Amino acid sequence: MKKWGWLLSVTLTLSSIMVACSGQSGGETKKLSDNKLVVGVTAGPHEEIMEQVKEVAKKEGLDIEIKVFNDYVMPNVALAEKEIDANSFQTVPYLEQFKKDRNLDLVDVIHTVTFPMGIYSNKIKDLKAIANGAKLGIPNDPVNGERALKLFEKAGVIKLKPGTGHHLTVKDIAENKKNVQFVELEASQIPRQLGELTAAAINTNFAIEHGFVPTRDAIFMEGKDSPHVNLIAVRTENKNDPVLKKLEKAYRSAEVKAFIEKEFKGSVIPSW
Repeated sequence: MKKWGWLLSVTLTLSSIMVACSGQSGGETKKLSDNKLVVGVTAGPHEEIMEQVKEVAKKEGLDIEIKVFNDYVMPNVALAEKEIDANSFQTVPYLEQFKKDRNLDLVDVIHTVTFPMGIYSNKIKDLKAIANGAKLGIPNDPVNGERALKLFEKAGVIKLKPGTGHHLTVKDIAENKKNVQFVELEASQIPRQLGELTAAAINTNFAIEHGFVPTRDAIFMEGKDSPHVNLIAVRTENKNDPVLKKLEKAYRSAEVKAFIEKEFKGSVIPSW
């Protein structure tokens, strides 16, 4: 009995140590550094803009390390898993939906720029030329898919059901006179598949990365009133950390604004 009692005591002690250590590594709130941030971005405009922000921030004593991603999923996953300190790549509706779908504790802290979504084509110059049964590409995630459908509606290609109370999908098309077929693809892949489609709605960052100049090459674009403003997100536990004020000051600086306006010529719009 003494032998088994001793083993039980040791086992319980080791278990307590493991639980304590686990709690310290997984649940402990950790303040962001005051002078260094690792920021995740998608390749293309967000990366280019953050490079400029990095230069401005350096003058204020803030070192920004940029980590580049090639999709819309991993930047939020990496942020939640504490592989990065912040990310800059997504719109407000996209973040809200992603948080809901994956139960992530992330928060919007700085509004940055707006990327008007555009419709592109290698085959037609005007959406009036769309043939019956044409294949049109849209992103396959709920937020950008709805955004694309609304853009095609605004362009007069389809009509959507009003006031559905959820993210609109192809099932919510009320009128489709030309019987167009919507092909849902991962957003970053749409530019590569454009040759197989009559036209497609492409997010501006992926359009620019593929070599398009949105103000020149898009055959239809969102207006400047687009509600899809982009943002910088962090973990909720860090939303009040002082370093974010430094990041906001650098991002919203006159130097960065001038770069955006000169480099993107209206395809990317500062939101401040």
